[in-house]
Amino acid sequence: MMNNWWEINVLCEPILEDLVFWRLEEFGCQGTASERQGESLSVRAYFPQDLARSLDLAALSLWLRQDALAIEMPLPLTQWKLIDEEDWSSSWKQYWQAQEVGDRFLIYPVWLTPPEESDRAIIRLDPGAAFGTGTHPTTQLCLEALEMRIGDDEEGEAIADIGCGSGILSIGAVLLGAKQVYSVDIDPMAVKSTGVNRDINQIDSQQLIVKKGSIDRIPQLAGGQVDGIICNILAEIIIEMIPTMTEITKPKGWGILSGILLDQAKPIADRLEEQGWVVATLWKRQEWCCFNVRKP
Repeated sequence: MMNNWWEINVLCEPILEDLVFWRLEEFGCQGTASERQGESLSVRAYFPQDLARSLDLAALSLWLRQDALAIEMPLPLTQWKLIDEEDWSSSWKQYWQAQEVGDRFLIYPVWLTPPEESDRAIIRLDPGAAFGTGTHPTTQLCLEALEMRIGDDEEGEAIADIGCGSGILSIGAVLLGAKQVYSVDIDPMAVKSTGVNRDINQIDSQQLIVKKGSIDRIPQLAGGQVDGIICNILAEIIIEMIPTMTEITKPKGWGILSGILLDQAKPIADRLEEQGWVVATLWKRQEWCCFNVRKP
């Protein structure tokens, strides 16, 4: 069958990337990818033709505009066209190549052959429709923070990854030495993606356990509290989760929190301090920031 996939292209401000990815995933898009175009960002996503009509895509365009209006940002431009199955299966992959992140990671798309020797930890990844390819500043900040946090027995016991997406942060934690990682996401596609990428990287399913759910699932999976938390999602969700993060993290535990815009940092910091956390460092990249926090 010809022309059986919609290719959706959203041209937006880079600051809207997380929000656009979220909206596209909520709509059911598959194979998302992004690239810079001058000062703007182009986000591509794909959707089966038989599951949507032009009217549905027009509604998606309206939702994207409303999302931008809600945070007083310039409106994105959304376009779509029909492409063949063969084109869909390969077209989005051309925008994503191998990338070094921090001092210790090398992110490698699964369809490329990794080097036989490397002094970096290689994360092989097939993101599918899940967020997290290593190209977004928040993902990079989290991976770099993990490099500083994990590396000895004291810091690498049990870790929770809240909103695991493609599983990139969970896999990175294991490669750095985490003994146990519990990954959760409310999106079943993300749960599936994390499981697939765990297997691609030959990580034992009992060392990296992934389940559908949110932060309240962690005590059940871990049998109690964890040593550290990774959370790279929207700031509005993080601020609501901070009290629960406090409950499920051991004394002297730590957290890495990102997905936070610079102008959202103060309310996050205030809420953390209210709950007894100490902000050790606040790393910034472009308009995003990453909190490195510890319980006293």
